[in-house]
Amino acid sequence: MRLPDAPTTRSRAAWPIAALLVGYPVWWALGFGGLAVIVLAFPMAYVLWRRRPIRVPRGLGLWALLLAGYVVSALMLTEMPPDTYGEFGAGRIIGYVMRLALYLSLMVMVLYLGNLTERELPQLRLVRMLGVLFLTTVAGGLLGVLFPSFAFTSPLERVLPGWIGGNPFVQNLIHPTAAQIQKVLGHASPRPEAPFEWANAWGSNLSVLLVWFVVGWWVYGGPRRKAVAVLLIAAAAVPVVYSLNRGLWIGLGLAALYLVVRVGGRTRLAICAAGLVGAAVFAASPLAALVTQRIDNPHSNDIRAFTVSATVEAAGGSPFIGYGNTRNAMGNHRTITTGKTDWCTECGHPPLGSDGQLWHLIITQGFVGAALYVAFFVGAIRRHWPDRSPIGLAGVLVMLLVLLYMFVYDGLVTPLSLYLISFALLWRNAHA
Repeated sequence: MRLPDAPTTRSRAAWPIAALLVGYPVWWALGFGGLAVIVLAFPMAYVLWRRRPIRVPRGLGLWALLLAGYVVSALMLTEMPPDTYGEFGAGRIIGYVMRLALYLSLMVMVLYLGNLTERELPQLRLVRMLGVLFLTTVAGGLLGVLFPSFAFTSPLERVLPGWIGGNPFVQNLIHPTAAQIQKVLGHASPRPEAPFEWANAWGSNLSVLLVWFVVGWWVYGGPRRKAVAVLLIAAAAVPVVYSLNRGLWIGLGLAALYLVVRVGGRTRLAICAAGLVGAAVFAASPLAALVTQRIDNPHSNDIRAFTVSATVEAAGGSPFIGYGNTRNAMGNHRTITTGKTDWCTECGHPPLGSDGQLWHLIITQGFVGAALYVAFFVGAIRRHWPDRSPIGLAGVLVMLLVLLYMFVYDGLVTPLSLYLISFALLWRNAHA
């Protein structure tokens, strides 16, 4: 399972993706974080412009339709679904424009990656760039566990006017913090989120990056790299547990099951043996008690059920193009009044569409937009399922994780970037 020897020469055309993945900690510290892909889409577009005609992957037309549908949904920004509240203002427009810019930038990024040659950007180099971001994610997770109150005002936050920087959605993106403090277990506890925008984004990104880290550092790594990989994955287990992120835990379980099913021979036996050893070590560690506590405290289930049902009901007022942005629901899972709950003074009632990318698309772009999103990733799985190379297996696994996470995680902002980079890796692999 070896990739062809990659050329040692580095191409200037590949610097934007290296700046995004390897340089991500700098973007986070500056206050851009996941918005860095919007900034770097401009040099990516310039590279594309210089090498016309541009190759386009199968399935990208669905993403273009998704983008076009989001443009049309702007017509509904001033409208209010039944049983929701809020005034039309700058905040709603800012959120809409940022999401539109992100969707467009991701489309540019996919085309950019797919039109770079293997000499300009070898597959293994791109995979290992994702591995570097995995290391950053683990470091950020440990920071959130050890120093949960760590936060600072970013340079971008200092220069933005208050009416922009004070928007809650924008504030989460531009204000670097190590962890979210939530009462998931009935008492205040930190959930790692650095260097991303939310604790759930950290969980989603960690699992996707772990897949590519294993490919780059274990499958295509020598003995020393493999030894380091084992230590780093063991270190990652600490913030994975402290994240209290059940979606992440289920995603990791799905990944293990997928590998057992799709690989064979000694590789399957090795995976099963490693899983049993890892499970035994974990069960004997203090981390097991924390997982048990989380399972015994499913407070968020009621909140999610309320928000999802309210989202679907509200979307019925504009089922084809949605409302362009999220809305706030009247009441919460306990009462018809609005406000914070007694066990989570920070939570209040989350906006409609905030409990998963599928629900976000249903409220912002209607059921048609949600169907296009699902079709895009299902099509990628169908086309690339026969690819049994390490990159093919890993890419399809990520596409499956996307379909799982869309029920529980909002894809904005950084998760969508990693999903689309994984899509581009599959496309490049098939083309090669």
